[in-house]
Amino acid sequence: MKEIKTAIIPIKTDFVGLKSIIDHKAICIFAATGFFLDDDSYFVGQKALRPATNYTLSDDNNSIVKEETYFKWHYTPIERPFDQIVDEFTSLFETIIDEQVKDKNVILPLSGGLDSRTQAAALKHLNKKVHAYSYEFENGHNETKYAEQIAKVCDFPFEKWIIPKGYLWKNIEEIASINQCYTEFTHPRQAAIMEKLVGLGEVINLGHWGDVLFDNMDLPSQLSLEDQVDIMIKKVIKKRGIELAEKLWKSWDLEGDFYTYFRKRIKKLLQEVSISEDANAQTRAFKSLYWASRWTGSNLSLFEKVKPITLPYYDERMCQFICSVPEKYLAKRQIQIAYLKKRNPELAKITWQDQRPFNLYNYHWNLFPWNFPYRVYQKIRKDYIVKNKVSNNYENQFLGNENEKELKKWLFENQKFKVFVDPSIVEELYKGFKNENHLSYSHVISTLLTLSLFTKISE
Repeated sequence: MKEIKTAIIPIKTDFVGLKSIIDHKAICIFAATGFFLDDDSYFVGQKALRPATNYTLSDDNNSIVKEETYFKWHYTPIERPFDQIVDEFTSLFETIIDEQVKDKNVILPLSGGLDSRTQAAALKHLNKKVHAYSYEFENGHNETKYAEQIAKVCDFPFEKWIIPKGYLWKNIEEIASINQCYTEFTHPRQAAIMEKLVGLGEVINLGHWGDVLFDNMDLPSQLSLEDQVDIMIKKVIKKRGIELAEKLWKSWDLEGDFYTYFRKRIKKLLQEVSISEDANAQTRAFKSLYWASRWTGSNLSLFEKVKPITLPYYDERMCQFICSVPEKYLAKRQIQIAYLKKRNPELAKITWQDQRPFNLYNYHWNLFPWNFPYRVYQKIRKDYIVKNKVSNNYENQFLGNENEKELKKWLFENQKFKVFVDPSIVEELYKGFKNENHLSYSHVISTLLTLSLFTKISE
């Protein structure tokens, strides 16, 4: 027998069982949402090990002998002053980062948001050796502007890279072998710069999931289960995801209908989370259980291919801390904002990308009429100055003659894919992508591409 303990938020999903019969129902949910739900995989006989669980496995890893949950997300708020909560976060966050990176040279991806900025403040305070970087699309918007300012304040060496148009095709089979086609290929831009990271340091410090843990879901505290199911479905469904899932469901002649099956699955999982005290805590727990490990975690494998990775927000102690914080203090990123103001005021003065042109001291003014001049400027800039700039991942991968050639090769020339997915579905959705709103069809085209690669790596 083998014993395995999975993390509360796993960095990597482990699987047990045999790759035999295709699980068409699970793939339909993947088509609708972009990730596999709960313990689903591509195969009926293979199951993902759930988070926060102790497992006893057979010696050949073909079956689960015993499974027992050791941590259940909860909402047990302890009332105390906000300043005390910020002090607790400060001590915990910096302790975790110090333990995770030790004396290693740190590679730090930076953005204009709060999670990586909070990491930068902690790493600077702890006097760690850091090499920061950021990237933006070829012919894209200047996404590295604020990241570079953050690195300058912290005196970190900084690299700025351009994600070239069509980078995906050169490495698509390698990417498929790394993430095993458990996420779409247009999302992980880090795949374009993996080789560049090798010489920057010894460990990559990532800020994933901070935005989920340190914000509320903007929901009323009390919601019926049915209302929560409706909201969760809206949160996880991608553009035209239901349409693709229903087409696949019918083409595979599955019993019943997709939406009824999907809703029943979501409702059952929400019932199992069972945090009746607050719908925000319930939603955060659901996302941490089923979204973090099966979507976010799948792309972490691309970083791990380059260097060891550390994730302070994934730490078990951070999850336990979140369960003790009243929702009123988690709302609107208050804790991270207060931490940054306290630990490094200069970082707090840099524009918060989501609240442009405001920073952490004045973002409250991002309301009409105070933000009106900037909104007018942005409208003029978008329509006349930076018109046709790349804004979305799919534009870099699917648009243009060379991209179209590669995309069509995988969608229409892969014989195994033709057997797996009805070619008429692919033809219809690709026609919609070409003739209608590109963005509206980008998810389903990316999913079909992923499924085509799946047939390749599962040969």
